[in-house]
Amino acid sequence: MRSTPSGHTLDSGDPARAAIHPPAGIRFGLAASVVFVLLGVLIGWIVVPLVSRGREGAPLPSSYAEILRPAMPSVVNISSLHVIQTYEYSPFLADPFFRNFFGDELGGYAVPRQRLESSLGSGVIVGADGIILTNYHVIEAAAEVKVALGDGHELQARVVGSDPRTDLAVLKVADGALPTALFGRSENLQVGDVVFAIGNPFGLGGTVTMGIVSALGRGNLGITDLEDFIQTDASINPGNSGGALINARGELVGINTAIYSQSGGSNGIGFAIPVDLARSVLDSILEHGRVVRGYAGLSLQAMTPEIARAFGLDDAAGALVAETDPSGPAARAGIRRGDIVVATDGRPIESSDDLRTRLARFKPGDRVILQIVRDGRRAELTLTLGEPPAQPRRRRPTRP
Repeated sequence: MRSTPSGHTLDSGDPARAAIHPPAGIRFGLAASVVFVLLGVLIGWIVVPLVSRGREGAPLPSSYAEILRPAMPSVVNISSLHVIQTYEYSPFLADPFFRNFFGDELGGYAVPRQRLESSLGSGVIVGADGIILTNYHVIEAAAEVKVALGDGHELQARVVGSDPRTDLAVLKVADGALPTALFGRSENLQVGDVVFAIGNPFGLGGTVTMGIVSALGRGNLGITDLEDFIQTDASINPGNSGGALINARGELVGINTAIYSQSGGSNGIGFAIPVDLARSVLDSILEHGRVVRGYAGLSLQAMTPEIARAFGLDDAAGALVAETDPSGPAARAGIRRGDIVVATDGRPIESSDDLRTRLARFKPGDRVILQIVRDGRRAELTLTLGEPPAQPRRRRPTRP
């Protein structure tokens, strides 16, 4: 037996006793090891599962099958039949005898011919009574429209109404208890949200692609007169037009419409009409048989930093009034050329497209408070909307 300098008694001849009575430093190390082990178990059981959960507390899924399964039956294939008028050269009409007999009203040596051409697209069932939303360009000038359900059952469809300005159309099929899409809210979308495009690419039918919301409020693309598109990198290809864009909860948030492509295939830039806009068009067509839309009588110009500086503004947000219809609602409200509209009903205006789309969601007779900048001063004017005097011109964009 001997004493250590620290005063502890240690029996150097009995290793067992030395192990049973370790010094204080060793005891502290053992205790720390136990604590670290317990912390590791705690992290594995509690912290890791919490970190792996999404923003709303739900575990991140390893499969989206449960979300997609109820949504897919509501997306249908649409085939439309078009009668195409063509003219073919006929050498017989070059003979004076035949020309004297038939006359020259057929265009000289050309003989009119008609041929049938079919096109494919997609649609979304939004009413159990057979109401379907699709793109206008899918059924434009169609002599016949057919709808194929997910089970292969084919139905004849009629066009209830259409709206070329937003490239939307409403169809009706005579069948009951159809699976319908669950409406979401496109205004709740954020850049980076997961979305799925469901449709009929290249006639394959029942195809799903996945991506994210790449941008919101895309306009000035020359696709439609009213543009407020959702941009996504979910693959959209020919035949996807009119199909569904759904979110990670299986809700319809957009109608797939167009792609940015030089080859005709997907380049990762696709556009969908927000469901909030599509639903307002749908409701108006079902109620009135057409879209009843507010008309302001304004011609707008996009703001630029140079224009903003010239008018003494801090940024280029807003819309410059380039012209007004002398007998239109804007002129009656006191709006003049050169005014800059910066807000409607207290909501700031981002661009001329933003103002144009926002005003189009109002109905004739609705009143809107416009905040304008004129000669460096801010003012408020009350605009009472009317109806458009004539059908707007149609543009020809690239379509999927």
